[in-house]
Amino acid sequence: MEHDPADLLRRHGVQVTAQRLAVLAAVADRPHGTANDIATLVRAEIGVISRQAVYDVLGVLADQGLIRRIQPAGSPARYEGRTGDNHHHLICRTCGRMVDVDCAVGATPCLTPADDAGYEIDEAEVIYWGRCPDCLAQDPVRSGTEETTVPGLRVLHTGEDGETDRPTTHDQTDQP
Repeated sequence: MEHDPADLLRRHGVQVTAQRLAVLAAVADRPHGTANDIATLVRAEIGVISRQAVYDVLGVLADQGLIRRIQPAGSPARYEGRTGDNHHHLICRTCGRMVDVDCAVGATPCLTPADDAGYEIDEAEVIYWGRCPDCLAQDPVRSGTEETTVPGLRVLHTGEDGETDRPTTHDQTDQP
């Protein structure tokens, strides 16, 4: 994020207000925060501000490319100040923690679809789902033939024969 947030707003044609500066600072302080998270930080900084005003400022900043809006499935929108580099995200299914992940392969958009249907593709949005190290440490995978189910992900553990099955999503069929 720029050293002078007011100058950054001006360069993008956005009027400088205390609310916009506070929202921009809150997004920088709380990467991947929800609008409610951002509103809480802004209120601590400047006092009274409506949730709608925070949503409005987030919308303006996202429309101008000053912040990025991320909308993971089944989750409220989250906001971050890291823009313009087409990075991706890891989200823990257990605690909801989100972290940045740099592009997996090559240049933008990182992934090439099998059929681009004639589109000029300039961005790929990838979200990896799993469990973070802290959640794994609290509930380590046990040996045996039991199955652990996390919403949307099924992990099969090592069986008696010593073979470990690969993780599969619930919408895939089991193949022997």
